[in-house]
Amino acid sequence: QLHLVESGGGLVQTGDSLRLSCAASGRTFSSYAMGWFRQAPGKEREFVAKIRSSDGNTIYADPVKGRFSISRDNAKNTVYLEMNGLKPEDTAVYYCAAGPSLYKYDYWGQGTQVTVSS
Repeated sequence: QLHLVESGGGLVQTGDSLRLSCAASGRTFSSYAMGWFRQAPGKEREFVAKIRSSDGNTIYADPVKGRFSISRDNAKNTVYLEMNGLKPEDTAVYYCAAGPSLYKYDYWGQGTQVTVSS
């Protein structure tokens, strides 16, 4: 069982940066692949970035490549999403998730709102 809590969201302007954090409870955090997803109003939830447990390999969605960076600190049971060059279209609720692989997620956080004004 893993409990996830996101933080770090807020209201920023175009071009600003934010760092989201996702703190996990549970002793096996390091064995989970972690991902960030987002859902904008009226849209389906979409994949943003993910990081593998074994080697830290990362994968990004095309809209955020070169601007966002996912990382993890297993000693702190935390995964981060560094977001630079934010755009209004990045406005969404951001969720972190954990799972046994990069393609299956069993646990989800409650989400944190990111709003980018133009």
